[in-house]
Amino acid sequence: MSNLPPNKEAERLRTRAPIRQPVPAYLPTGTNSPLTVDRKLYTKIQSSPRVLLSSFTLPIRSGKAWTAPAGSIIRISTPDGPQVGDLNIWNQHNPRERFWASRTRQLHSTHVSVGDRLWSCLPYMRPLVTIIADTLAWYGEDETGGRVHDLLGTRCDPYINTLLSGGSYDYHCHSNLTRAAVPFGLAETDVHDVINLFQVTGLDEKGRYFMNACPAEKGDYIEFLAEQDLLMALSTCPGGDLSLWEFGADSEKGMIQCCRPLKVEVFRLEDDEVLARSGWKPAEISKYRGNHGMVIPEGESQEK
Repeated sequence: MSNLPPNKEAERLRTRAPIRQPVPAYLPTGTNSPLTVDRKLYTKIQSSPRVLLSSFTLPIRSGKAWTAPAGSIIRISTPDGPQVGDLNIWNQHNPRERFWASRTRQLHSTHVSVGDRLWSCLPYMRPLVTIIADTLAWYGEDETGGRVHDLLGTRCDPYINTLLSGGSYDYHCHSNLTRAAVPFGLAETDVHDVINLFQVTGLDEKGRYFMNACPAEKGDYIEFLAEQDLLMALSTCPGGDLSLWEFGADSEKGMIQCCRPLKVEVFRLEDDEVLARSGWKPAEISKYRGNHGMVIPEGESQEK
């Protein structure tokens, strides 16, 4: 509630200047914009013959991390039907460079699909992956305002579970990702905001976050082109397809009925020269070198 008197609130609302239809803040400015993906190039890459490098199926309510070299294609799919997956991404050689969900949301949308990129944090500010295929691209906006592949929310975690329910339960997406990252020398503090794959979310009329049931069917998938050498980690959300969403251990017996595995495949192109001939190269870090106006730090006085 406002601290203004009701009559003052009404007066300010009545006299508020009309607001023009807003324009998205980060629209691409032309074909050379870093936000403009060369669709012809990426379609060619996606459709080129490929060779399987690695593959695994991630069991329900678990997490696993893997590496993917620059120029490889990563497919994440729903082999047995609807299931939400929480994805983290790092630079394989420098985990300080990691996925930046909020900037990606600003640059593209609250929900992403083919032609959108997942960007890294400052001071690197470059694409980690580009989405090159999505069998749920047809979903669009449903009658509740929900869209798929969510960047509005983040991973479920045991801290919010304890806060809201008082329980203690270790198999949230945050916990799954933490366990997945440990074999690669990372820690809980390296786990970051996710993209919720195959998850439908939106904001209601009061701006409150909501989740709808996952629309994926058996065999649906999303594919990414690795724009640099990557370390990725995926959690099969303990909420499954979110049709029976609750928190914690007490809900496990019910929610497990809507939990299914996810499959991960990493491919390289059969023709190693396709990328080079097409002019593709790994993403470069931001060229900003302004040092934020700090020319030299203060040190010892040179006065004698």
